Amino acid sequence: MNPNLNRLQPYPFEKLTKLFEGIEPASAFTPISLHIGEPKHSTPDFIRQALMENLVKMAHYPATLGARSLRVSVGKWLMQRYGLPAIDPDTEILPVNGSREALFSFAQAVIDSSKSDAIVICPNPFYQIYEGAALLAGATPCFLNTLPENDFSLDYAQLPDEVWARTQLVYVCSPGNPTGRVMSMDEWRHLFELSDRYGFVIASDECYSEIYFDEASPPLGALQAAHRLGRERFPRLVVFSSLSKRSNVPGMRSGFVAGDAAILKKFLLYRTYHGSAMNPAVQAASEEAWNDEVHVVENRRLYREKFKAVVKLLQGTLPVSLPDAAFYLWLKIPVNDVEFARQLYRDYNVTVLPGSYLARHAHGINPGENFVRIALVASVMECAAATERIKKLVSSL
Repeated sequence: MNPNLNRLQPYPFEKLTKLFEGIEPASAFTPISLHIGEPKHSTPDFIRQALMENLVKMAHYPATLGARSLRVSVGKWLMQRYGLPAIDPDTEILPVNGSREALFSFAQAVIDSSKSDAIVICPNPFYQIYEGAALLAGATPCFLNTLPENDFSLDYAQLPDEVWARTQLVYVCSPGNPTGRVMSMDEWRHLFELSDRYGFVIASDECYSEIYFDEASPPLGALQAAHRLGRERFPRLVVFSSLSKRSNVPGMRSGFVAGDAAILKKFLLYRTYHGSAMNPAVQAASEEAWNDEVHVVENRRLYREKFKAVVKLLQGTLPVSLPDAAFYLWLKIPVNDVEFARQLYRDYNVTVLPGSYLARHAHGINPGENFVRIALVASVMECAAATERIKKLVSSL
């Protein structure tokens, strides 16, 4: 077996299951789960209809490159959303089976395994796929702690030059999981400068890009930042996006990657052998989804309602404010995060994720300690009820 499999850590939800072993949650409360970032809003009818109408296409093998009409739709969306003058659907866009699959497989294609000292840099806390992708590609993950005293920004100075010199791939997530923070233009400029100096590839995870609060101020994207900085054709930059959160279709496993054509050409070669072509019916439904913004605006409205209710309820109990984007609250709590999650589940039947489960000990600390991640994916009523229970627990501590 691949020995690197032994380097993988249990997934956060496995840890949570183990944490709750033997606990019988309070039966006086209905269960409310806010620990998994799985959208709960209804899938739009027109997407379901498009999926059903195209089931006949299941009789044919799909091409790994995907239908050109889908890539054209994604390209139009990218140009409209990020103000790009042009993007080539034939060389700069690839459909993928959800961003998770692509974020993992990308490292396998990018990392030069002939170099035994390869490094992959990740934010910390982070989406654990980044770490697993690095380890199974034979690289060593290194972490950039994102801390409240620095507004959860990426402080590149945490890592010395000798680490950057060995870096082959950098994962970033904007809007971030779990903080919801959006990277600034200055952060992008600095990261691009480092990429130019050391030659590493940037993988920008933007699966939460379409969940934000001000319709007039959508989050800055990596391709947008590159364009504004005059980085034509996006050198060493690939963006990962998904319909899962945007259109409430996590089960469709539909997304795309876009950016540097030379990198995507090699990634397409890898994917051809990997056997990761998108279901043709899903491609057709995805095309319809990328062509429509009305349902996305409504989706954001629902999240705004929940954040408005929850933030108002929590004020005065815990330090809380709206994140830049995404559907998480990253809450600082007055006690150990693991014990808090256990007690909240036991006494109030509410499930949240301990922040330390989303982070690694780096630079002397675990930056997720004494935080919990709350995914506001349930209904407004359920989110408000869970918040009231959280307040009761905090008041009792």
